[in-house]
Amino acid sequence: MNIFTFLQHGLLDFSVWQIIITLLIVTQITILGVTLYLHRDQTHRGLQLHPVIRHFFRLHLWLTTGMLTKDWVAIHRKHHAKCETEEDPHSPQYFGIKTVLYSGVELYTKERENKETIEKYGKGTPNDWIERNVYTRFHFLGVFIMFLIDVALFGAIGITFWAIQIVWIPFFAAGVINGLAHWYGYRNYSTEDCSTNISRFGVIIGGEELHNNHHAFPSSCKFAHKKGEYDWGWTVIKALNAIGLAKIKKTVPELEQSSNENLDLDAVKAMLTHKVNLLQVYVKDVVKPAIAQEYDLRSKQLKQSSDKFLNSMSIDWRFLDDEAKELFKQYIHTSPTIETIIKYRDELKSIWESNGKTSEQMIEAIRQWCQKAEKSGVKVLQDYARKLQTYRLKGV
Repeated sequence: MNIFTFLQHGLLDFSVWQIIITLLIVTQITILGVTLYLHRDQTHRGLQLHPVIRHFFRLHLWLTTGMLTKDWVAIHRKHHAKCETEEDPHSPQYFGIKTVLYSGVELYTKERENKETIEKYGKGTPNDWIERNVYTRFHFLGVFIMFLIDVALFGAIGITFWAIQIVWIPFFAAGVINGLAHWYGYRNYSTEDCSTNISRFGVIIGGEELHNNHHAFPSSCKFAHKKGEYDWGWTVIKALNAIGLAKIKKTVPELEQSSNENLDLDAVKAMLTHKVNLLQVYVKDVVKPAIAQEYDLRSKQLKQSSDKFLNSMSIDWRFLDDEAKELFKQYIHTSPTIETIIKYRDELKSIWESNGKTSEQMIEAIRQWCQKAEKSGVKVLQDYARKLQTYRLKGV
């Protein structure tokens, strides 16, 4: 092979389609490195990867992104600790969606220079010889080595191959997940942030698309929680677990209905574990049908207005825009029924979030709420109160 042929086609002499397929495989490995190793294993400890798999991902991410485990973990832990506040490293509620979507990597870079963040939130990450003397010391050397490898393997087009590799994570993780997944999508859980599920099928970004599910149960290494959702990362985890290369440590405790209608400690444990789920169920099973009944002859404009109100019900009041807040106030005071069910929702949420109560006091508070709800005269509220007392954690 002469030098001209080498520069044009590289050592592999792949066709365009072979290069595209190889690129998709390599970028998916990068995505899996982020979601399995950095996110589910190192940050939240819901997964324990085999040391060989851990170091494979460390090396791969050093070559394709230049990211360090401690930096990524620290910034993400701070994101959860300070979510949607001024201290959140990348909240679109404060920085704006355009800034996070298109300049997310700059926000990440700025935060990784904050030594207090890295030291406070980066504990427990690798600190061995190779981490200190290679990955950290020669932070971006891996990216340069990857450039040489791509050009050697694919020739001139390897430059484009390398460029796509390098921007893949900054765009999809720093931009799409940190931005869109706190801005647009659907919500299974009424979490105290603006996290959303971008898509039911978490394939392109390894399951990270199901971001609201993750914020509801951060330590779970399974992101698909509802029927019809798919988490590609979970499929890989199960495969690694089957061959002894990963250990599943935490998943979402499943909720089920029991024939036992007695409000006991097991019922309270189920409620507190799944409170963000049950608050969303309240919107679906109580608020939505009540609005449909109150405004059964809704005009198209009123329907759009009520749909927006329902969407706002699962978002914390402080994150609503002025128009949504005004709409919220209007609906609360338009109908005595709507006002009642909103009041009951707030009371139930307050009970679940109260601190310092003994088990007996918590049981009694919830029992009183259920008794009041059953006397409210609002059928959907009565049905919810009866159903609420039957929930238990599966297997408990």
